[in-house]
Amino acid sequence: MKQAFHERTIVELQNAMQTGEWTARKIAEEYLERIESLDRNGARVNSVIELNPDALAIADALDGERRAGKTRGALHGIPILLKDNIDTHDRMMTTAGSLALKGSIAARDAFIVERLRAAGAVILGKTNLSEWANFRGRRSVSGWSSRGGLTRNPYALDRTACGSSSGSGAAVAANFCAAAIGTETDGSIICPSQTNGIVGIKPTLGLLSRSGIIPIAHSQDTPGPMTRTVADAAILLGAMTGVDTRDAATRPSKKYARRDYTNVLDPNGLNGARIGVARNMAGDNARINKIFETCLDVLKQLGAVVIDPANVPNFNKFGKTELDVLHYEFRADLNKYLKTLAPNIGVRTMQDVIAFNEQNRARVMPYFGQEHFIAAQEKGPLSSKTYRAALAKNHRLTRTEGIDAVMKKYRLDALVVPSGGPAWLIDLVNGDSENWDVTSTSPSAVAGYPHITVPAGYVYGLPVGLSFFGKAWSESTLIQCAYAFEQATKVRQPPEFLASAKAS
Repeated sequence: MKQAFHERTIVELQNAMQTGEWTARKIAEEYLERIESLDRNGARVNSVIELNPDALAIADALDGERRAGKTRGALHGIPILLKDNIDTHDRMMTTAGSLALKGSIAARDAFIVERLRAAGAVILGKTNLSEWANFRGRRSVSGWSSRGGLTRNPYALDRTACGSSSGSGAAVAANFCAAAIGTETDGSIICPSQTNGIVGIKPTLGLLSRSGIIPIAHSQDTPGPMTRTVADAAILLGAMTGVDTRDAATRPSKKYARRDYTNVLDPNGLNGARIGVARNMAGDNARINKIFETCLDVLKQLGAVVIDPANVPNFNKFGKTELDVLHYEFRADLNKYLKTLAPNIGVRTMQDVIAFNEQNRARVMPYFGQEHFIAAQEKGPLSSKTYRAALAKNHRLTRTEGIDAVMKKYRLDALVVPSGGPAWLIDLVNGDSENWDVTSTSPSAVAGYPHITVPAGYVYGLPVGLSFFGKAWSESTLIQCAYAFEQATKVRQPPEFLASAKAS
């Protein structure tokens, strides 16, 4: 596949199908060949955990619709990869990367998958992830799962692809698909997006349904698009919105959601926008801050009113209560999901998973344990006063006394901060705990507010991103700002699959 092909945007691929230059089948075949040559062989990025055996048949059917004069929209015939915690009612498994769920075939599609299929997307396969969405052991290795093995960063193969949507981030960056879907509880879309040099959107809680997605915590979980451009992310986001009767959190989205976010894509979208600089969240990495200052200069050149500093109150005062809430909800939500599985799957409760992991320790836990599972299993019901108090505290600190407070004080349209640091060396012995350098994600994640990362620069050839975040349901504003920045900078360069980071 030529470079010009595999960096094509969704719109460019769609145009090529409309003119007859390519077909949906040909595009899918090209991506499948690239996965075979660079993901499973060659560089061995190992981002795709399973391919859809029906992908080409689906593409053929969509080509038939096009020949008959029917097209479903911007995603008609576009190959999409899904993170392996998103249910598909087809011949693919949904396992969260765990051998405990190997063989699990979902009884129905996740709501967002129903939306994608209706829009004409070709579900090409599933991506690897940090096992159980990075919520199994305290010293986990991002991008590793017992079912899928280790996903590597395509910019430097000895570096992390971050987690938990590591496979989705690496696959998009490496051009193994047109776009992918990830999920986030705290950082799991933003970190692998910025670490792999792509665009990621963590939407407002409830904009996209979570039904049919293996959960961690309903107060923070959300799927989101991971793409090479802001425009592609806008297309994918709109295609997945909708009120889902299986997920009560989506009810408010009837008022706020759009089916099309592309009408805010304006290269002058930062002109007059009031952008606050969250200095207290920026960290002290000199290389990152140098890139950040350049980004701020771009915002000013594009006509933004930059308020510096516009610090986010309480951004680091809820770490323990966030973890408490996640543990309480993980037990309740996972037990509910496991009860829906087919009888052939041997785990029906969190305790069953804990026992399976212990019985299969050599295969399942060669590098790190399951401390999060054990801590969650010890928690009480969601009616517990401790849980309810922790959740209320988290929302107060991140919403009314956090993001909302600073945005109201300075009349902001959005806040900006470095998304994180460059990808760290993969360390199977010590895991991620001593290397994690992503400070941008928690306030938005805990608040349930939107967050977008866009490529901003490189450190020794390793990508880093700029984050835009803001109030609930402000996706349109954030997309407009991120698009204007992207069009002015056009930072992203495709990976070279180097053995290690560039020396200079």
